[in-house]
Amino acid sequence: MTGLLEPLAARYASWLGLPAEETAEPEAAPDQVRAMPVILRIERSEPPTRTPLLEAAAAAALAVCLDERAQAGGDWHEPVRAWLDGHIRKVARRARGAHWNAVQDLAGVTVSVAGAEARALLPDRVGALPKEVTRLQVSGTDLPADEPGPAPADRPLLLLNPDVTMTAGKAAAQVGHGTMLLAALLDDDRLAAWRDRGFRCTVRTATPADWQRLYPHDPAATWKEHRVVAVRDAGFTEIAPGTVTVLAQWRE
Repeated sequence: MTGLLEPLAARYASWLGLPAEETAEPEAAPDQVRAMPVILRIERSEPPTRTPLLEAAAAAALAVCLDERAQAGGDWHEPVRAWLDGHIRKVARRARGAHWNAVQDLAGVTVSVAGAEARALLPDRVGALPKEVTRLQVSGTDLPADEPGPAPADRPLLLLNPDVTMTAGKAAAQVGHGTMLLAALLDDDRLAAWRDRGFRCTVRTATPADWQRLYPHDPAATWKEHRVVAVRDAGFTEIAPGTVTVLAQWRE
């Protein structure tokens, strides 16, 4: 099940160990850059709560990668494989009303969590995205902080860096990276169990103490001891290259 994600597992430790200045991706022409659009439903009159929206986005991104259609021989395999062979860039956009309804006809997976909805679409070259996507705004994805309460113990935990400010759109992309990295390192039994639960996960902002305790200065040892992987941003938007934005922990 994890075959498509194996390149992520292979690159993970070396990427985390690079100096920050070496993590910045070179600028490339839009017709060469591949990205997964993550569409966040943010209605004007009834906007979603931030945490459930991030949890929906995190599950949707992984669901596209592990969909049966993305496996060898499936209709989605080539675009997903081509994207995973490079950087797993995601671009979050907001949609409402008819524009939200329109993206439901595009290849992808929609996840709903506590009334919040996100749809991850099949990755493609940025310059080839359909008009239903390109007309959506990248800006305007911020939502007020909420108080989600204690994290359930029976789901993977995605901890946001307490020292980094991100819009909901930026955070949605980062937690989507987190679920993918986590899945890439799981064995088939654990991954199958997670899939049976719809890849549900929990997003919280880490306390400074938990961030320091779980930060993988030694990636292999931290994975073995705490089942934690880290998301390190390439620095395209909002934050500096090399910033660790999310710690993803598998909990049983």
